[in-house]
Amino acid sequence: MSGVAVVGSGNYSLEIDTGFVQDAFILDSTTAGVLNNTQYVLDGTTNFAEVLDGCTNVFVKRGRRDIGDQFSASSMSFTLLDTSGIFNPFDQQSPYYDSTTQKPGLAPMRKVRLSRYSDINVKEYLFTGYIVNYDYNFALGGIDTVTVYCADDFYLLAQTYFAEFNVSEQLSSARLSAVLDRPEVDFPIAQRDIATGTQTLGGAAAYTIADGTNVLEYCSRIQQAEQGRLFMSRDGDITFDARLGNTLSGSIADFHDDGTQYLYNGVGITFEADQVVNRASVTIAGGNTPQVAEDLTSQGVYFIQTESITESLLHNNAAALSLAEYLLEGEPEARYTSVETQFNMLTTGQRDTLATIDIGDTITVEKTFTSGAGTTELAQELAIEGIEHRLSISNGHSIALFTSPTTIVYELILDDAVYGILNSDNVLG
Repeated sequence: MSGVAVVGSGNYSLEIDTGFVQDAFILDSTTAGVLNNTQYVLDGTTNFAEVLDGCTNVFVKRGRRDIGDQFSASSMSFTLLDTSGIFNPFDQQSPYYDSTTQKPGLAPMRKVRLSRYSDINVKEYLFTGYIVNYDYNFALGGIDTVTVYCADDFYLLAQTYFAEFNVSEQLSSARLSAVLDRPEVDFPIAQRDIATGTQTLGGAAAYTIADGTNVLEYCSRIQQAEQGRLFMSRDGDITFDARLGNTLSGSIADFHDDGTQYLYNGVGITFEADQVVNRASVTIAGGNTPQVAEDLTSQGVYFIQTESITESLLHNNAAALSLAEYLLEGEPEARYTSVETQFNMLTTGQRDTLATIDIGDTITVEKTFTSGAGTTELAQELAIEGIEHRLSISNGHSIALFTSPTTIVYELILDDAVYGILNSDNVLG
């Protein structure tokens, strides 16, 4: 099995791009220039350094915790024990030091990737991105450590700014593609997973993208108009989902606390007033007439709680009103907001499934509650909005999934007493 074994969790790999082929034969080098050397070969084989075996912990944070939050850059941090000094940027004898350019190979903005190997040795990425900072900690009389901070490609978009761009009226997905095609952005086509949007964005003068506009902030405005999802996938693709609506049932993982299915050791539950939106106001770019939707019954019970969007990219007032109506949530709902589990609590197949789970997937969470003299079980199907990984070589891998409510519809089953009826809950697949 490839990678480094993590107790009770599987085999993993944490790789940093050194910027050069770091196992190539080098003339006159006392280490890399030895003939018949099996470590340093004629052409070299890789420019990625495997560092997990010198790592104490890894923490990955992706997506968002709540459906009302904006997606930002995913992050990863990890700490390395520098027992032999090879991670020191001043060490010219380090195998990660590029003697050709006289620069350390482990440097900011190098690619980094965390992966796990499945039971059949298939490599699956949990995070891909770039190193943004090395924090070297010198320990007098002890072992030096290096804490490395990383971010995904959203970080690059956040550092990029537009030249003036006159847009045309088009679907949200087409606008996103046009943004990524801009020469000042130049986001790789091979790293795009863009679903067809449902909302049309404006193209009049009021929608012109001004010089100096931040690219990531503008992409977030596209997502705000569409009300879908915009995030970087675990393997590094920018992913755009259309406006969220009904979901065809198909849970990837069922979490139960009764000893069956996926075991878990933590669940978040919320039932709070700030879930309520009973007045929504949306104003389009260049417009001066807010489009307002209200739930008067909800206002009578929960007072007025407003969500307001100004300078929306939607193309007209009718679309703005539809968005305002979409934003209304008249009643708070008790729901599971997160679920946590340890890989050492799961079967091999369950570990493989959770390693490849991603934002937008559907899961089920079921919990048992004591009710009077008996018990009752409540299950909810939920959409994943955020994922956190905690990895320790000695303690194993834990994962936390942050969720949002979703309206589930079921695939029509002929002759079934429940699922064979054509209605709003049962649909053709």
